Amino acid sequence: MMRVGVNKNLIKKIRKSITKHSQSPQKTQHEEPEQTSLLSTSLEKNIQQVKQQTGNSTDLISREFCFGKEEIKVGFIYIDGIADKDVVSRLIESVMLHIEEVDLTSEQFLQQDLLTVFKQHAITVGDIQSIPDLQALYTAILSGDTVILIDGCVQGIAVSTRGWEARGIGEPTAQTVVRGPQEGFTETLRTNTAMVRRKIKNPNLWLETKQIGRITQTDVAIMYIKEIVTDEVVDEVRRRLDQIDIDGILESAYIEELIQDETYTPFPTVLNTERPDIVAAALLEGRVAIFVDGTPFVLLVPALFTQFLQSAEDYYHRSDFGLIRFLRYLSLFISMMAPSLYIAITTFHQEMLPTTLLISLASQREGIPFPAFVEALMMEITFELLREAGIRMPRAVGTSISIVGALVLGQAAVQAGLVSPAMVIVVSITAISSFIFPSFDIGISVRMLRFVLMGLAASFGLYGMIVGIIAIVLHLCSLRSFGVPYMKPFSPLVLSDQKDNLLRVPWWQMRTRPHLLNQKNVVRQQKRNK
Repeated sequence: MMRVGVNKNLIKKIRKSITKHSQSPQKTQHEEPEQTSLLSTSLEKNIQQVKQQTGNSTDLISREFCFGKEEIKVGFIYIDGIADKDVVSRLIESVMLHIEEVDLTSEQFLQQDLLTVFKQHAITVGDIQSIPDLQALYTAILSGDTVILIDGCVQGIAVSTRGWEARGIGEPTAQTVVRGPQEGFTETLRTNTAMVRRKIKNPNLWLETKQIGRITQTDVAIMYIKEIVTDEVVDEVRRRLDQIDIDGILESAYIEELIQDETYTPFPTVLNTERPDIVAAALLEGRVAIFVDGTPFVLLVPALFTQFLQSAEDYYHRSDFGLIRFLRYLSLFISMMAPSLYIAITTFHQEMLPTTLLISLASQREGIPFPAFVEALMMEITFELLREAGIRMPRAVGTSISIVGALVLGQAAVQAGLVSPAMVIVVSITAISSFIFPSFDIGISVRMLRFVLMGLAASFGLYGMIVGIIAIVLHLCSLRSFGVPYMKPFSPLVLSDQKDNLLRVPWWQMRTRPHLLNQKNVVRQQKRNK
């Protein structure tokens, strides 16, 4: 500790004056707080209580100094690893240098409490917030801030010194594009919000942050453009986030499941992405982005069915008037209905096939011991196992194992007489179609519904398939995402939004934003002068 010898009577006089202004109105100078959540006037007692509450954790750093001619006892508390040591060192140095220049015996400073003196004349590093109680103190230090406690004061000061090791900005792994930005979100909240602000330099881009999770106290932020988004959507997002009462939030999937409109549905009603350009584009359309600290995936609401079949790359190439999107919708139907269609036709509706093809399929199935449904079920389950194995195995061998395994098992199954070559072709086309979706979530939905349609086709043929498809369409039309119909602009039909739906007309023709819930500003660009 640093100590400077001074007149003891002068020290007592100054401390008595500054403590009088820093005490809470309900307490006298020598009265300790009755609630354990409040800070004590004793610096040693506060530090000891913090150490006991944290179990004397070895990464909790507390330093005590005596500053100024009056030997003011000040304590610094921070967590090693999540607080930047260089910033903490500059903070301590700043306080040491500036507090020496302050004459606390002057009439000017005797009229102020000691916290105000430190804030205005001693601390020159980082953002500053007041610490009224122990709960706020724990939240601050566990978030990477440094808390300053002063002997004789029942409040503290939190200084922003956050600076932990983080993964650098890299290329997105789940949503790759050929042309476009090659940067993805990281696990750091402030880095993610800064990446979006770098794309939208507008003061109406508002950001609100709150802590969710009784134990984890995870930072969750919502971002929106005030002049575009409708107030009803923002209020609904706030309301649903405020209703969350859970121990911890470790990933954005926690938030997604807790705020989604419908739980018992195979279709996702909240879109997640790891690309800042997709978030920026969604904000410009009047949507709300939800950031969660510790994950590179950002949530977007409201989310429509058509969004899950759109890629960021659609807007970076010249307009093809929907050719690529048409292929995605075609792959959706192939991936969902190809195995069930094969089962229905070969089991119940052989008359629909040309005679030559029917004879070829019959000769292939000669000697196959299982019906078409069991045959397709075995192949689909085998392929799903290979897919999961390829994901879980080390990246260097995962892709090779999945491809080689599919080829070897398929060929071996045909030679062993367990499945027909036609079934291998159908399952292969189905698998290839399932990889075309830009969103992984919609792929999971299609995989689930594929087995349902296979069961209906095996039981009732094409009639069962048609009933299943009608039920799926009716279910899709009944869904809503934060008040917006899920199938919009198909149902209800919005003609002006068809320009960026199945089609993707040139940019100069898309003069309005998609109609969601009465946005404040639907005009995207003015009419082009020719």
